[in-house]
Amino acid sequence: MSDEPSSHANDTLQRWVIVRHTSAWRPPTDVYERDNQLIVVVEIAGMRDNDFKVTLHGQRLTISGTRERFTSAECAYHQLEIPFGEFRTEVSLPWAVLRDAVSAVYRDGLLRVELRRAPAQKVHVVNVDIDE
Repeated sequence: MSDEPSSHANDTLQRWVIVRHTSAWRPPTDVYERDNQLIVVVEIAGMRDNDFKVTLHGQRLTISGTRERFTSAECAYHQLEIPFGEFRTEVSLPWAVLRDAVSAVYRDGLLRVELRRAPAQKVHVVNVDIDE
């Protein structure tokens, strides 16, 4: 009997690469202002429209979700650069926005969120006399 590896067609070489994401990764995000609105563009290919969670809390916009792995678990990786799993990006908004006018569209691997600036609120100032 030989000590050399068998070369039978049914033999398979298994290599396992374990990748763990301990925290959410951050996709590339652009933020710019135009015509009284803020536009946030997130580059995140391989998703569907309802795979995103877009939340607005005060003046903070959060976009999160999970991108599934594109390959099966039964393969040997030679290069692994595309992140998968949970992702999250946060944007601090420079001003208040109209919550009812927020829109989001996903197309060609880009999520585009448009936030319209809220009109400035006028505060009525009343003179108050203080008796001492």
